[in-house]
Amino acid sequence: MNIVIASVPIHGHVNPLLGVARSLVARGDRVRFLTGARFADAVTATGAEHVPLPDEADFDDRLDLAERFPERTALSGVKALAFDVEHVFVQPARAQHDAVMAAHAAEPADAVLADPAFAGGAYVLGHPPPRRPAVVVCGVLPLSLASPDVAPFGMGLPPARRLNRTRNRALSAVSRPVFRGAERIAADTNRSLHGVPLPHAVLDWASRADAIAQFTVASFEYPRADMPATVHFVGPITVPGTPAPRPDWWGDLDSDRPVVHVTQGTIANKDPGQLIGPALEALADEDVLVVVSTGGEPIDTLPALPGNARAAEYIDHDELLPHVDAFVTNGGYGGVQKALRHGLPIVATGGKEDKPEVGARIAWSGAGRRIRTEQPRPQQLRRAIRAVLDDPSYKAASGRIAADMAAAPGVEGLFRVVDAACGQNGAAGTG
Repeated sequence: MNIVIASVPIHGHVNPLLGVARSLVARGDRVRFLTGARFADAVTATGAEHVPLPDEADFDDRLDLAERFPERTALSGVKALAFDVEHVFVQPARAQHDAVMAAHAAEPADAVLADPAFAGGAYVLGHPPPRRPAVVVCGVLPLSLASPDVAPFGMGLPPARRLNRTRNRALSAVSRPVFRGAERIAADTNRSLHGVPLPHAVLDWASRADAIAQFTVASFEYPRADMPATVHFVGPITVPGTPAPRPDWWGDLDSDRPVVHVTQGTIANKDPGQLIGPALEALADEDVLVVVSTGGEPIDTLPALPGNARAAEYIDHDELLPHVDAFVTNGGYGGVQKALRHGLPIVATGGKEDKPEVGARIAWSGAGRRIRTEQPRPQQLRRAIRAVLDDPSYKAASGRIAADMAAAPGVEGLFRVVDAACGQNGAAGTG
């Protein structure tokens, strides 16, 4: 088949889709990968063809968004999400749509596999089949589909035990004005393309896709009585770890002390004072080994390491996580899925992007503790980390999710979803 993969140029979104591209190429598909210029080499290495996003839709995610949008710094929760939806995702969406349709016109595609933050997919869906390819959303973020059974996405609230739907209706009414700017842009753009406003909230665009392949398991997602039949939980897609030599302290992992891994991921890692610094202070006097990965930032940007801490710029998670007893993170979805695959209890922080939603699901599932801030106090971290190390219920809950992930179909399940969506869309297929 002829496949286009489309992703916003953000590492945590592109990275799992690189594994998808590699797997599709291996089964004999023609794959074009539409994303930012900085990922060209990584895309080419999978055997796919890199198609650059237009300049209007491209940016370098390694640059601190606070530098581009200083007003964003003071925002958190749903207000921060609304800002990102409008400025980072919706404003480039017309250019994203045009790039997808141009690729389809140049060489007809059977399917577009889209990152859920690739809002241009909403406008692609406005074209009737077979004028457009089948659209399959690849769930590299928590499921954002609106439902009476869940709070509005971005609030980081799990289902309530009492009066859940009543609460959710009230919260929806409160949150709706916050997204008014993004919705106005999306409605106007859809009207210019298709003659009608967008028939749904922009955050809910995936609900109209031909299929959604969610890269987790159902036990890590809120149940919905109205869950669309188009949603398929395929489990995490295996992506090879970052090639990196073992640091010279690697043998310390074999001590009897519990190992606590602390990471701020590969994007929100410019300020180690958000999580790494407080974690080092919190655990300095604890009988644990603290392992820090900076996500590529120089080690000398870290505060002074206590005697029980070790650090490296990159560490291959596939090698490290079997040695780890607790995973401390700022809530990146992909990193959390890796920790869950290894049955690790998790402590999650974070107040922007999808991180409140990730943290809420960690707490709701019982797999760990959530701290509702980007910059927790050392005392908060110490209590939470000690809790997940000392209370076996957290590891047990994470282990149950790990078992579900081991049984999930993975990339073969994704193949079945894509093939079925192409058939339903009327795509003839080329392979």
